[in-house]
Amino acid sequence: MGFFQFARPIVTVAIFTAATSNSQVLAAEDLANHQPVTDTVNAAAAISHPVAPRSFNYKLPESENADEFAAIGRSQNSHASDDRATDEFDSFLHQKTGDRISENLNPPPAEFNREISTEANTEVQENPLPSELRNETEKSLLPQKIAQQIPNSIAPESPLQEQIRDRQIPNPITPQPPLPQPIPAPQPAPEPPFNIPVPAPVPPAETEIPGTVIIQRFEFAGNTAFSSEELAKVTAQFTNKPISFAELLQAEAAITKLYVDAGYINSGAVIPAGQNLSAGVVTIRIIEGGLQDIVVSGTGRLDPNYVRSRLAIAAGRPLNTNRLLQALQLLQLDPLIQNISAELTAGARPELSILEVRVKPARTLSAQLILDNGRSPSVGSFRRGIEFTQANTLGLGDALRVNYTNTTGSNAFDINYTLPVNPRNGTVSLSYGRTGSDVVEPPFDRLEIVGKSSRYELTYRQPVLQTASREFALGITASLQESRTTLLGESEPLSPGADEEGRTRVSAVRFFQEWTQRSPRSVLAARSQFSVGLGAFGATVNSEAPDSRFLAWRGQAQYVRLLAPETLFVARSDLQLANRALVPLEQIGLGGFRSVRGYRQDILLTDNGLLLSAEVQVPIARFGRANLLQVVPFVDYGRGWNSSGEDSPKENNLLGVGLGLQLRLGDRFTGRIEYGVPLIDAGNSDGNTWQEKGLYFSVIYNLF
Repeated sequence: MGFFQFARPIVTVAIFTAATSNSQVLAAEDLANHQPVTDTVNAAAAISHPVAPRSFNYKLPESENADEFAAIGRSQNSHASDDRATDEFDSFLHQKTGDRISENLNPPPAEFNREISTEANTEVQENPLPSELRNETEKSLLPQKIAQQIPNSIAPESPLQEQIRDRQIPNPITPQPPLPQPIPAPQPAPEPPFNIPVPAPVPPAETEIPGTVIIQRFEFAGNTAFSSEELAKVTAQFTNKPISFAELLQAEAAITKLYVDAGYINSGAVIPAGQNLSAGVVTIRIIEGGLQDIVVSGTGRLDPNYVRSRLAIAAGRPLNTNRLLQALQLLQLDPLIQNISAELTAGARPELSILEVRVKPARTLSAQLILDNGRSPSVGSFRRGIEFTQANTLGLGDALRVNYTNTTGSNAFDINYTLPVNPRNGTVSLSYGRTGSDVVEPPFDRLEIVGKSSRYELTYRQPVLQTASREFALGITASLQESRTTLLGESEPLSPGADEEGRTRVSAVRFFQEWTQRSPRSVLAARSQFSVGLGAFGATVNSEAPDSRFLAWRGQAQYVRLLAPETLFVARSDLQLANRALVPLEQIGLGGFRSVRGYRQDILLTDNGLLLSAEVQVPIARFGRANLLQVVPFVDYGRGWNSSGEDSPKENNLLGVGLGLQLRLGDRFTGRIEYGVPLIDAGNSDGNTWQEKGLYFSVIYNLF
């Protein structure tokens, strides 16, 4: 008796970047150790329908300072040791960032207090430890037989003897603070899904058919997006009263409009012909549209299925352009994609469409030169490093990162490979790191103290909530860490929990949760991690703590807010809680670079710890369009304490304030110098290194 024909739309979606930045975070950091800062995204999307007046426009808001900060959202996660933990959080800040919790790979200096006798026989005797350093620490005192092997050059009453008297022998395996990373800045958040004003379809010639009919109710078939009750409310105005044939078709059009307004642009309703209206019941059949195909072009080395599979999740039947646009926005935030545009055209049937996607891939190979004074003076505080990253190694969206750093007394090598395993951005990561350290700090450099450590990690990370403005992810890591120390060429237990050969081995399973939320003026990233130590896989197991069996929780958070153009407020927190004494590989370090500034690096190494830090980056000069000089006042607070059975340090509170300068030269160079003043005396050494004088610096140069 009638028919329905709905328009076959052609929809164009375009999202492009107006400005980009190569700054890298990790995110979750700084919450996570290897977390990349996302490039600034200023995107716009436009969808147009050629069929009368179905047209709409959608645009991502452009920040008034779009060129000044990098986007959060491209992140890929790496996540575990004190330096790695913070880097993961940094990485995690800006996925992913980001961004991509840290656990110390390297144990702290062992507690020793030995006095070299001034008697003629030069016999080395143990000097009683202060009460606060007894208990478990006494187990790791330098054995008498080794003490007697100290070279004869350390003669009685010599200047060197006076320097060593009442000093602790440092452990060469010191925690490595995270490499400096740019702080992620707020980015514009996408606007709510667009609206599509669509008039009712123009009725066909049958609208002039004379006569009326009374419809008692409408029945619906084929509807999944809306329930029959919801559709009945739309058609209620056409029931229980005489209506013309034209009004009957308006009921059909009202259902179509409901679908189109909700984003189902190729769905509609039809009243099948041949129905008997004498019973007062009319059946409306719903045709819910879908995609006939997704055609992807321009991906270069990137597998087109990487893009296609992520869009297919949002392109299920019935097709909804709101979900499709959100999927395109997530791809725009992907570090592998510089910009993306899409066109939705008619398919073989009215309810089918073809999505044509054009991608411009981003540059995936990068290299950074890094220089800072963030290592412990015992192994040399000045650190040099280089890092190479290939974000699309095999064309699968898989990332390979290789990092090498060294100081006067240490060399560290890290490699990480991350492979996407599903279109919802789940990833599997393999990590390996190795560090060799010699104590070069006088007077202990004469004792030939050497340490070696290594780590192996397997991580699975899965986002469970992911939009353009927020992400929540869960993950699990299997971790194996081991270290060994020697003195005068012989193995010695220089740290609590080590065996007679100076070896410490920790097997652990770590369950982590990450949350990132972005808005036009702020970014919040948080990371929580539960670590369960296992007495398996050759792990260190002692009759008393510390050993590889433990339970610890670590939580990290960072909040960044844009106060004014180019003015950022940055707040960080880091908290670790443990149920028992920990081996140094698992302890938290406080003090120094990226911690409590004004103190020696890791002046506190404890089982539990709290770090609070805040700073404001205020612009004072601009050189050209992309070069900026900022002054950075800051305040840091830290507190460390040991678990039951272990005495805490005599002074376990740190408080520092200071001022820094930060220089940014486009996307290539970021330099920072800071001076911190300790407000609480924690026995900071009288060394001559910059760090012990309260001066810190870091330089990052992007080669390409």
